[in-house]
Amino acid sequence: MAVAFEVTDGEQGEWAVLHVSGEMDLVTSPVLRQRVHEAVADGRRSLVLDLSAVVFCDSSGVGVLVATRRLMRSFQGRLRLILPADGHAGGGPSEGAHVNRVLAALGVRRLFDVHPDVLSAVAPDVDDEAGPLSA
Repeated sequence: MAVAFEVTDGEQGEWAVLHVSGEMDLVTSPVLRQRVHEAVADGRRSLVLDLSAVVFCDSSGVGVLVATRRLMRSFQGRLRLILPADGHAGGGPSEGAHVNRVLAALGVRRLFDVHPDVLSAVAPDVDDEAGPLSA
């Protein structure tokens, strides 16, 4: 049975948060790409993609994540992903862990700033305190 794909908007301070759920595949990935472009067009330069409720991600989904990283870097923006670890307190696989495994298997997980939840993703870190880099 297919899981409905959904992208919902949220906000945490200066961070735009896109909560993604369902399956990221050839059919649904363009929806996420469009929502990312809309956020950037609205002037958002700090973006969190909450992928904790994504149950499946194919190569087109990974492509959108890599393209989003490239887009945010081109605007000197920040991108953070919410990806759960492979298991949760109950010991079984959690939703969203699939994306974590796919990115790791493809060797691209290291490209992303990954956090376990939204609160840790939007928390200021040392780099944030220093301000934007000048050219």
